[in-house]
Amino acid sequence: MALRDQLRVLVVDDMSTSRGLIVQALDTFGVSHVTTAADAKAALVSLAQSPAHIVISDYNMPGSSGLDLLQALRGAQTTQSIGFILITGKADVEIIERGRTLGMNNYVKKPFEPSQLRHAIEAVVGRL
Repeated sequence: MALRDQLRVLVVDDMSTSRGLIVQALDTFGVSHVTTAADAKAALVSLAQSPAHIVISDYNMPGSSGLDLLQALRGAQTTQSIGFILITGKADVEIIERGRTLGMNNYVKKPFEPSQLRHAIEAVVGRL
């Protein structure tokens, strides 16, 4: 069984259109075990109910940013080893460096092509 058939992904973005674009990109390369959340709080609830191998999160969300979510994931025993990819339209050096310090595995700059997302995921989990 291919990795893409087993991989469980949680997509976190406050904009439904963006969540849809990410889910659609995942679907194009055969990743079908995908759940979504509209914010960091919902993401943490989702992960408690259904673990994921990788979280793909927007940076700019109301309440808690994607990096706040990353910090929460890395701070909890049950989620500290989940892969984390940040998607941001604002790939400032400070944001990327802070993400790396917190344990971010990779990032993708918006707007992105599906192939860019695929490469980012494969750099974290291996060939899909």
